[in-house]
Amino acid sequence: MPVTRRQFLGTSAAAVLVAGAMSKGTVFGANERVRVGVAGINGRGGSHLEGFGKCDGSEVVAICDVDKRVLEARAKWLADNTGKRPKTFVDIREMLADPEVDAVSYATPNHWHALGAVWACQAGKHVYVEKPVSHDYNEGLAVIEAAKANNVIVQHGTQSRSDHKWIRAIERIHAGVIGEIYMARALCYKNRDSIGFKPDEAPPEWLDWTLWQGPAQDRPFNTNYVHYNWHWFWAYGNGDIGNQGVHQMDIAIWGMNKGLPNKVFSMGGRYTYEDQGETPNTQVATLKYPDGTMTVFEVRGRATNAEGDQKVGNLFYGSGGYAVGTTLYDTEGKEIPDEAVEAKPEWGTGDHFQNFVNAVRNHDANAVHGNPVDAHTGCAHIHLSNIAYRAKTSLDFDPAAQRFVGNDEANALLTRDYREGFEVPQPA
Repeated sequence: MPVTRRQFLGTSAAAVLVAGAMSKGTVFGANERVRVGVAGINGRGGSHLEGFGKCDGSEVVAICDVDKRVLEARAKWLADNTGKRPKTFVDIREMLADPEVDAVSYATPNHWHALGAVWACQAGKHVYVEKPVSHDYNEGLAVIEAAKANNVIVQHGTQSRSDHKWIRAIERIHAGVIGEIYMARALCYKNRDSIGFKPDEAPPEWLDWTLWQGPAQDRPFNTNYVHYNWHWFWAYGNGDIGNQGVHQMDIAIWGMNKGLPNKVFSMGGRYTYEDQGETPNTQVATLKYPDGTMTVFEVRGRATNAEGDQKVGNLFYGSGGYAVGTTLYDTEGKEIPDEAVEAKPEWGTGDHFQNFVNAVRNHDANAVHGNPVDAHTGCAHIHLSNIAYRAKTSLDFDPAAQRFVGNDEANALLTRDYREGFEVPQPA
């Protein structure tokens, strides 16, 4: 049975919830709908409202946001467009305790993703969590364990996993159409201008600043954090490699199919301006696998040319050709035609939200495109790259132990200090 609302709200730390007392997942009948609660509804969360509202077999019944202005505006939008006003919550714990919510989707800032997902799993809810699944390396392991322990469906918001063109391209790459793959390149070239300098100030009355910070250490409010530029501060975001770049890194490791790397090096900086941001606007990361192959990721946040026709995209290099995006070429640069012209039924609808809903309704974790293990593997590459950048050195990593070799400073960055009551469980 799921924990009661009183039981869930009565504890400050989600880690003390007993997995054996959690729901093992609702079994849905043919005409039953998955009732979704969406948390973090200002930006990407709006797409969640539309996506789950349009899915066959789901409806949005609750929304949660620490910005009361956004909460009211989205509630009105849903009421106007669906004829039904959703329940509204400021505190995610209250929404998770609602027995009328079957699944939760998160489009909050990165620092809330893993804790929100873990809490939802422990409350017996299925979870759709935006990328990156984790703000820190160890958090990905916590999400994997929470999904498994509580027998719920968890999907990562890497939509390319449900894209038929990418499914087919990766299938062809794995089949050896361009030979033995020795390198993947992932690109994120988005012009990011200066965010300037803003003074700390009292938080506005419409924002619950304490809940916005959640697991992060308490600091004064600053308008450069809310609602988008938090991406460029280590306490809340992961830079562009962990923002837009997660999509491209996920595709790269999907195509390489090598698991975790054993060496990583990353350099860069915040070039052409000085501002309050902390993460690099230009960054190159090289990650090598035990067999010597590698993935290279590049962030260019200022003016730049494209690579091939890619500015935000992927390239793969093999012994018999290369791929630019989903198009494969031979060694002479001629496109290699694909004999398959129609998507296979097992690929699904092509809609990532619908894939999640279908998996939940059938309680089939194997049907998920972007499961917790894939999510962690992709985001691990992000976190290892950022750790190497911050440590300013090349690092050896043990994929089995999931720890750096001989570097305590780097290992300390696999996690962070959490605020009391908002701790993410750590691996043994």
